[in-house]
Amino acid sequence: VDLQNEDPSVNLFREYLRLRTVHPEPDYDAALRFLDRIAEELGLPMKKIEVCPGRVVSIMTWQGTNPALKSILLNSHTDVVPVYQEHWKYDAFAAVKDAEGNIFARGTQDMKCVTIQYIQAIRRLKAEGRKCMRTIHLMFVPDEEVGGHKGMETFVKLPEFQKLNIGFALDEGLANPGEAFTVFYGERNPWWITVHCPGSPGHGSRFVENTAAEKLRSIINSFLDFREKEKHRSCFTLGDVTTVNMTMVKGGVAYNVIPAEMDVSFDLRIPPTVNLQEFEEQIKKWCKEAGEGITYEFAQKHMNQNLTSTDDSDPWWKTFSTTCKAMNMTLEKEIFPAATDSRFIRAVGLPAIGFSPMNRTPILLHDHNEYLNEQVFLKGIQVYENLVPALANVPALPCDT
Repeated sequence: VDLQNEDPSVNLFREYLRLRTVHPEPDYDAALRFLDRIAEELGLPMKKIEVCPGRVVSIMTWQGTNPALKSILLNSHTDVVPVYQEHWKYDAFAAVKDAEGNIFARGTQDMKCVTIQYIQAIRRLKAEGRKCMRTIHLMFVPDEEVGGHKGMETFVKLPEFQKLNIGFALDEGLANPGEAFTVFYGERNPWWITVHCPGSPGHGSRFVENTAAEKLRSIINSFLDFREKEKHRSCFTLGDVTTVNMTMVKGGVAYNVIPAEMDVSFDLRIPPTVNLQEFEEQIKKWCKEAGEGITYEFAQKHMNQNLTSTDDSDPWWKTFSTTCKAMNMTLEKEIFPAATDSRFIRAVGLPAIGFSPMNRTPILLHDHNEYLNEQVFLKGIQVYENLVPALANVPALPCDT
């Protein structure tokens, strides 16, 4: 690999990938030092807000010529998920580039690529002496990968967030293995539920009536039968169906003791098209049918079903889609199958589009040997170089007053 002639943007990307912002103990200080340096290079002011102890949101701001207008938010998270190093070809934090130009590292797709693409697009626009009407905020948040509670979820409720006066936000999406680019305009709601099944205890040699295990079996059957139905709904993307996965089972003390209680936990992801109240009624019904005394509790229960408009009558969407079309990009609109920080932005009533410009790329977020090709990465910078000024120059709208 010819490093002498490596594109400086690729070089910067690889440097950022080597920072070990990995859970359970992300080196956020390293990321902040890196971003401070970038802000200085770009000549942009940098604001840091400690939203929770040790959890800092940093914001670089490029002021627009008409700062009274609503601003554009370019959001990215700095943390990455853990790795099982034994399953990787290379060290997951070495950012090795192979002969094909594929860069292997945790975070190449999720989402350190987008962070650097934003930065390099802004660098180029500034170098060309371009000016935008609307102010642009580049925001770097912690803890997205652990649910965003000490990051975006808390930050959107603070006055500092309100002061940013955001009109439209871009955040992460997913790779697309084909020629098209996927854009996300909504998300499924994650529900994490534990069902408690109490029952009659007794000796392992007897036919005890009304055991916890019988109730547990009924609950598992109800949830997994529903899963089977959803799995076989045809012509849908993952974002259009409810996924159900049984993730934990607890109970029992010994082979010969019938337990007095057993628990089972499920991870549900529910699309915005589902009536959440009716869905919970269905869960109550399953519990009732399974026997007496059964209760459930949520570890997580998101109820926000806000969707961002992808109608051509919407000026933000129209600008986004026309700019992409002008670059000969085909867009595929979907509901995001998992969860990103966009859900907190939409929950406070702001439009957000999930978009990572990576086509011809397998979806490898959270997977072993996560990689991104340098050509795909570089093309993404050009995409933002066109998109960002287009969005930041959307003429004054009713929401701006």
